[in-house]
Amino acid sequence: MTFLVERELFVWWGGADPVGAAAAAGVDAVAEPVRIARPGPDGFATGPVPAAVSPAGATLHALGAIEAAHSWGRSVHAWREVARARPAEAEGAVALPTAAHAGVAGDGRTIWSAEVAVRAAVAAVHSTEPADGVWARLRPYQRAGARWLVDRLDTEGGALLADEMGLGKTVQAIAVLAGRTGPHLVVCPASVVGTWRRELARFAPEQTVVEHTRGAPPPEGGVVVATYGMLARDDALTAAEWDVVVLDEAQYVRNPATATDRRARGLTARGRIALTGTPVENRLDDLWSLLAFSTPDVLGPRARFRRRFATAGDPGAAAARLHALVGPHLLRRRKSEVAAELPPRIDVHHEVEPTGEQRRVYAAALDGAFGRGLGAGVDRRGRILALLTRLKQLCAHPSLAGSEEPGVTGRSASFDRLTELVGEIVDNGEAALVFTQYRAAGELLASHLGETLGVAVPFLHGGLGRPARERMVAEFSDPGGPPVLLLSLRAAGTGLTLTRASHVLHLDRWWNPAVEAQASDRAHRIGQTRTVTVHTFTTRGTVEQLIADLHRSKRDLAGAALGETEGSSVGSLARLGDDDLRAVLEGAR
Repeated sequence: MTFLVERELFVWWGGADPVGAAAAAGVDAVAEPVRIARPGPDGFATGPVPAAVSPAGATLHALGAIEAAHSWGRSVHAWREVARARPAEAEGAVALPTAAHAGVAGDGRTIWSAEVAVRAAVAAVHSTEPADGVWARLRPYQRAGARWLVDRLDTEGGALLADEMGLGKTVQAIAVLAGRTGPHLVVCPASVVGTWRRELARFAPEQTVVEHTRGAPPPEGGVVVATYGMLARDDALTAAEWDVVVLDEAQYVRNPATATDRRARGLTARGRIALTGTPVENRLDDLWSLLAFSTPDVLGPRARFRRRFATAGDPGAAAARLHALVGPHLLRRRKSEVAAELPPRIDVHHEVEPTGEQRRVYAAALDGAFGRGLGAGVDRRGRILALLTRLKQLCAHPSLAGSEEPGVTGRSASFDRLTELVGEIVDNGEAALVFTQYRAAGELLASHLGETLGVAVPFLHGGLGRPARERMVAEFSDPGGPPVLLLSLRAAGTGLTLTRASHVLHLDRWWNPAVEAQASDRAHRIGQTRTVTVHTFTTRGTVEQLIADLHRSKRDLAGAALGETEGSSVGSLARLGDDDLRAVLEGAR
């Protein structure tokens, strides 16, 4: 008999009749295959086994006699001892046999220890968490994540919580902060300062929350919320002594050369928590930066890490070794594993033929760039990036790249298709988020969609102040608000909850799939009750097909480092010679 920490259920497994075994102990159970860790020839096997499940409280209160010689009997005896002990004594009441705590976490790798299993089972029955008011309102997998954070802070001084976006990393961190006095520091992007303020007021109203102002000393307790920009500029933050420091959207410190990254690692704190839905965005080096903050002793100096992992000859093998090393310090769970109640997400890829104007202007852009020459060294890299940006803009709409043909419609296949889809979505009574990386594209879309739909379409971008952004989010979230919200991919792709939308549309493609995924998960997250459809657009015969291939390889590399899949890497386009680079860009055509 095993306890599933993230679901707060007992599992009866390992015999011919799990339901019958539970009944023999006086417990009602339901048959269900469950993933259990069992010894195998190559370590632990974690595949599903026939089993039966029963609720925590009913099981502990109803356990009766069962043959003690059987493995079930030993587990039942151990759990009966836990049930009989007072909550304060339960964790030390018994040493569980392995079969009683071999539950596998939602990441498919972490095996909960006996201590964590007992603590979770007792808390499920007696509500003995450090901050009961918060913990009682969490979902079971969130309570498990918060317990894991508490355990990592107590034993290692820090942890990286990398749950897939939309699973509630913020509230899991708040549960930890609510059980401590402080002062705590939360560092986050400017776009989510309001989110932290609201979530702290909702889940931990007893905590004093202060938005940091430059030079202000920390209070004696409570939570200080500061932006990454403040961290980079204000010595008062690095001079203070904090209880727990939380970096939200911690991928902001993935570049060790920046002042923000150095200052984050230099903060003085008893505990450190890094939160990110994308622990590997571009390369394995990203993980070093995150763990250098949360648990700096795990990966050692960056130069040694790069030799062992980031520049290894076989990226897939290096990623697998890295996963084995960082596994105990990183918890990553997917929605499909721990949030079964979340409706599905459907990805729809629209391949469109370029218009005649797009073909002409695309060919002219290639001829001009390669005719002038791309040079060498740093200049070459800059010219290649400028060319790629121009080609991407042409795919979104030729006017973004300076083409002066009249009108808006009929000039970009993806722009026109997106307009049609948004019209259908609104006619069906649904709401949509539309992302673009270009401010000019957003302004063009806002005007065009407004005329097409007959309603004002707001555009949330980096040029707006925080009050204006928060007002747009509140208005869109209202059932009577505008049915479409346009957003800048970089300014609004993280931190926001916009579950009124059941469709997400990406007009243009970003090089990094993790950035697009973050944006899509503004709608596909806890609180969503409808299927979310994510639409992307690829213009045939253009650089967008190259980006789609790059997306696949980056997902593979990230997955390998996290123990999810085999991986490979893609060489930099800037390293290609002129002939090879042109062949790549024209070969897609």
